[in-house]
Amino acid sequence: MNIVGLYISPGHNFFGHHGGPAGTQPAIELPAIECVAGRGVRSDRFFDYAPDYKGQITFFSIEVLERLRDELALPEARPEAARRNVLVRGVELNTLVGVEFEVQGVRFLGTEECRPCYWMDGALGPGADSWLRGRGGLRARILTDGVLRLDPPR
Repeated sequence: MNIVGLYISPGHNFFGHHGGPAGTQPAIELPAIECVAGRGVRSDRFFDYAPDYKGQITFFSIEVLERLRDELALPEARPEAARRNVLVRGVELNTLVGVEFEVQGVRFLGTEECRPCYWMDGALGPGADSWLRGRGGLRARILTDGVLRLDPPR
């Protein structure tokens, strides 16, 4: 698994906005993020959200984004619009549900798929919500402290 993007957001754009407009909190791309065991990604909107929260960190696949862009003719769809923390290459994320895994020395437990919602049609483009079902990414708990960094381009 290669890390090709890292993001945090200080606030929620979709979570808790049902029935109203989306928020305007930026997704901030960073060269590194700090993972804190049992708490989340430091400075992200879900840091210390709830004890043992199953979405302390989220992963999304660049291959999935690339297919979405091609199949839905959405060349402008940006990875940060999916509101996931870690953009990766080279792994089928659904295979990590219920599995402990390690990335750059940090241990995680895959808890469930990041299920897309109707907000994805506005964030990524028309049809994204339906298209992403079953491939929306991975939610995970952070088991050990550490820092994730962008991998060098291949």
